Amino acid sequence: MAFTQASADFTALNCEPMGLSIESIHAHIAWARSIKDNLGVEINFPIIADLNIKIAGAYGMVQPGASNTSAVRATFVIAPEAVLRAMLYYPMSNGRSVAEILGLAETLQTSDANVCATPESWIPGNEVIVPPPANAQEAEVLKVQGYN
Repeated sequence: MAFTQASADFTALNCEPMGLSIESIHAHIAWARSIKDNLGVEINFPIIADLNIKIAGAYGMVQPGASNTSAVRATFVIAPEAVLRAMLYYPMSNGRSVAEILGLAETLQTSDANVCATPESWIPGNEVIVPPPANAQEAEVLKVQGYN
C-alpha cells in the first residue's frame, strides 16, 4: 500500500515500482481486491507472478535455511539500463521503509547527475561530497568555486 500511496513521489523521480511474488496471479488479484475493499487503496503497479521461483531465486530472495517456498521482502533499485544499483533485504517479519527507498533513488540520481557522493541521511539541499582533487591546482580551483 505504501508504494501505491507514494506513487506521485516515485513518478517525480522517474521511477516505476513493480512487485514480484511467488504467488499466482489469482492470489495477486485477491490480495489487491482485499486491500481495495478493506483499506480503500488500489494497487497501481504491476505484480509479477513467479510461481517457479526462478526470478526470486536469481535475485537471492529465497534465503537458504529460512524457507524454500517463501521469499524474503526485498527491494531492488534497477537503472533504466537494466543495471542493479541497490539491494535492500528485510525479514518477512518486518515491513520496508518506502521513505528510505525514495531517498535512496534520489541519492543515486543526485550522485549520477553531479559526480558526487552523498553522506548518511542526506536530503536534497544538503551538502554532498565531491571527488578529491588530483593535485594542488585542482584543489585551489575547487576552493575558489566554494567547495569545502
